[in-house]
Amino acid sequence: MNGDFLEHYFTNNRNLKSDFRDIKYKYGEIEFNFTSDNGVFSKNRIDYGSQTLVETFLSKNKLLNISSILDVGCGYGFIGIVLSKLLKVPATLIDINKRAVHLANKNIKQNGVEAVAKVSNIYETVDQTYDLIITNPPIRAGKQIVYEMLRGAKEYLNKDGELWFVIRREQGAKSTIKALEDLYKIEIVKKEKGFFIIYAKID
Repeated sequence: MNGDFLEHYFTNNRNLKSDFRDIKYKYGEIEFNFTSDNGVFSKNRIDYGSQTLVETFLSKNKLLNISSILDVGCGYGFIGIVLSKLLKVPATLIDINKRAVHLANKNIKQNGVEAVAKVSNIYETVDQTYDLIITNPPIRAGKQIVYEMLRGAKEYLNKDGELWFVIRREQGAKSTIKALEDLYKIEIVKKEKGFFIIYAKID
């Protein structure tokens, strides 16, 4: 695993040449089209963990009454855009990677959703609270960053708000849960192919 791969989606590499590609996704009868590029997470396909997170959330929350979504570490926007469109709820998408944010805003427009993507170092530019915070955290950025994302969500959740995230078993799912138990009521909603879909609510 080379250094270029390690830095590819949570840092800004201005020297990386673009190589745009189109990625399609369908949920029920609703079709989505995403533009991806070099330098962003899962550039060639919808990430399985992100897809499982979205589809598990939707299967458990078809009647959930939420009015705002924050997608943290959004990449090119898959999670926030799909949920915004299907739930008809405005979303904010944030990422430290400027190229990812540019792509996310492009994908917001081409999928016709009420959302905005902006550059943010974790919650640095977030100035409101949300009913749902959802993330596929950048594990390769390190445990400290991941924990800042997950523990920090508490300050940006509305009363009765929910945090949902996905993490693989071998990437520290159980230790991550343990690190959050002092802040949240935690539930493992689903385990699939080594991915844990986790729900957290302020205790």
